[in-house]
This record gives sequence, structure tokens and C-alpha cells, in this order.
Amino acid sequence: MKNTITFLLIAFTISSGLAQNNAKLLLDKVSQKVKGYQNISIAFKYTLENASENIKQETRGDVTMKGDKYKLNILGVIRLFDGKTLYTISPEDEEVTISSENDNEEDAITPSKMLSFYEDGYTYKLDIEQSIKGRKIQYIKLTPIDSNSEIKYILLGIDAQTKHIYNLIQLGKNSTKTTFTVNSFKTNEPLSETLFTFDANKYKDYYINKLD
Repeated sequence: MKNTITFLLIAFTISSGLAQNNAKLLLDKVSQKVKGYQNISIAFKYTLENASENIKQETRGDVTMKGDKYKLNILGVIRLFDGKTLYTISPEDEEVTISSENDNEEDAITPSKMLSFYEDGYTYKLDIEQSIKGRKIQYIKLTPIDSNSEIKYILLGIDAQTKHIYNLIQLGKNSTKTTFTVNSFKTNEPLSETLFTFDANKYKDYYINKLD
């Protein structure tokens, strides 16, 4: 009996190690592919749910990224990051907020980190595999190493054929579930030289809010 238990423990340890290695191999392939692109343009659907609070919000947006720079359109607001300064432009409020990208929110998955956030701060293992609209999606479960993180876990869905991220499901410790689903994924598109440059002349009548 003792030998049987020992064997089962060894088998479980080996199985867990293989699962983690396979998850790392897949994540490495995704990372290598993403870093090989000059730029990436994504159209997406974003869903926020919290059943206990009776909240369900769904919106669509798009983002273009080149290195650390990005231009994000969501909820009628434009977030423009030129690599140093973040400009949050709200046409409805006629306001521009100027700040640095908030690196203090360690749990925040910003556009510049969206396709590489998993490289640090998480343990990971292979999760379920699903067929979605004829595509084989392999999920990897990521758990924050920091026990104080507001994130309970993240499920990262990866298209097994393209090695692109299909979706990201994040569950918070407050039971809030956020889902980011990629609707289109384009790479190496011709971009305007000024796409990530803030043009103050376009917002002369806006209130400019500069944060320290």
C-alpha cells in the first residue's frame, strides 16, 4: 500500500511537471510570434460580469500596438500612449487627461502588456481544450504568485494553429469576471507616422487635465 501511494505521488508530480512544461512551451511560442510582428491591430469584444451585483456590460473596441506604443478606442474614449505619456481623450466631455501610464496598478493588463503580461508574476498550467467555431482553443490557467493580487486566476485561450491569443478570461477575488475576445487580429499593417502622436491642435477647445 505504501509503495502504491509513493508511486501515485511520483506519477502526479511528473504529470504536473509535464503540464507546466507544455504550458510554458505554448506560451513561449505565442510570445515569440507576437514579438516577431512590427505592429498588431486588434478588434475585440469586452465583457464585464458580476452576478452578485447584477452587472453585465458588453462593449466593443479596437487597439493598434507597436512596441510599447498603442492607440486604444473603447467606450467612446481614446487612450493614446506614445511610449512615455498617456493621453486619455474624451470627446463627450471635451477633456484630455495627460499622465504617465499607470504602472502602479500591477494587476492592470494594459494594451502594451496585453500580449506579454503572462511572462512574469504567474504560475501556469494547461487547462481545458475547446473547439470554438471550428478553431481548436487551448486554455492555460494562470495564477498570480502575489497572494495579495486582486486576481483569482486568468484563463488564456490560445488558437492552437495560429498561436495567437483568442480570448482572455479574468476572474477577480470579488467574483467579477472580465472577458476579452479577439474578433480580428491583423499584423504588419501600414501605419501613419503620426498614429501614436498627440496633436494638441485637434483639441484646442478641450479642457486639458495634467496629472502629476
